[in-house]
Amino acid sequence: MHDRSGLPLEVRDLAIAFANGVATARNILHVGEWTVEAGARVAVCGPSGSGKTSLLSTLAGIDRFPTGRVRWGDVDVQKLSSAAADRWRHTNIGFVFQHFYLFPGLSALENVIVTTHFDRFQADKMIVERARALLDRVGVADQRRIESLSRGEMQRVAVARAVVHRPAIVLADEPTASLDRDNANRIGTLLNELCRQFGTTLIVATHDSVLAQSMDARFDLAQGELVAGDQPA
Repeated sequence: MHDRSGLPLEVRDLAIAFANGVATARNILHVGEWTVEAGARVAVCGPSGSGKTSLLSTLAGIDRFPTGRVRWGDVDVQKLSSAAADRWRHTNIGFVFQHFYLFPGLSALENVIVTTHFDRFQADKMIVERARALLDRVGVADQRRIESLSRGEMQRVAVARAVVHRPAIVLADEPTASLDRDNANRIGTLLNELCRQFGTTLIVATHDSVLAQSMDARFDLAQGELVAGDQPA
């Protein structure tokens, strides 16, 4: 992965099928036309079960559907093969998962640089030093084991892992869920600061109104449609 500025997003005529979390029925989320400027920081808001996670998965090219366009720059991820989509994600996207997906038994530093091993056996010195600097910035000692961390500390490690390669895009799924207000505010501030610093395009799926207010723009999932929400002050 290489340092780069963010990528612009263009979505057209997309219909996303997703489970409603209650039964086997499928809901449909329609996105008729949606654009996000390169380097923008955007919140997608909606209650649990409204399709936020499915939208992020579709934006990343993990879930794909027969109609519609999801174009990041000049790449339509809906048209990539599975192998090409995997390579594109690895090169361009940093994820912040709601459930962290950190590895017990490894240190905070090892968790931040773990994706480096997809490319090579050993992380290069620049990435290791960058990871250490990020962990220092988020206030987590690099040699602490993941299982010894609080939820707030784990989320900060997850954020550091998502941005360590300075990706063009960061997708964050409920990054403040299950955190107390102080920790939620820290995570929101950290995401905003890091993505602004690196010029990263940030899309956050959240029901946290405070976090949404800190973004450049807000969109809401309402009755199966993605609509423009109240703009942050």
